[in-house]
Amino acid sequence: MVRNKTKKQRGGHYGRGMKAGRGKGKRGGSGMAGLGKHLWIWMVKYDPLHYGGKGFTSHHFSRKLPPITLRELETALPMLKENGFVREEENALEIDLKTAGYGKLLGSGMFPLKSRIIVPEATEKAISKLSVHGSTVEVDEHSTEK
Repeated sequence: MVRNKTKKQRGGHYGRGMKAGRGKGKRGGSGMAGLGKHLWIWMVKYDPLHYGGKGFTSHHFSRKLPPITLRELETALPMLKENGFVREEENALEIDLKTAGYGKLLGSGMFPLKSRIIVPEATEKAISKLSVHGSTVEVDEHSTEK
């Protein structure tokens, strides 16, 4: 027959058995261990944004208007005419790239037609290539959105 004193001395008095109630006990791991397994409910309740879930902020977004090259301008000319951004004057075309939504004229490619181009910015290379064919570039610097 087991006496009461013997029964009390078996196991600890913390209610967790002999060694589980001493020291660090049964914590289910240390740190962030088990958040995807046995501590999932704790995480959902007390740390719902642990794995993100609120999206992200892109710091690479730019509000600048897109550039256009001379080569792209030549291929886009029929579309610009349809949309009303090109007017035909006596002996030249007037192309309004500012209202068409372009921010800069770049100099790669060729544009052989004589024209007057209105654009917020233009590179020196683009201006010099256009001046060979008798075209002019009006740079309207105050209209760019930055």
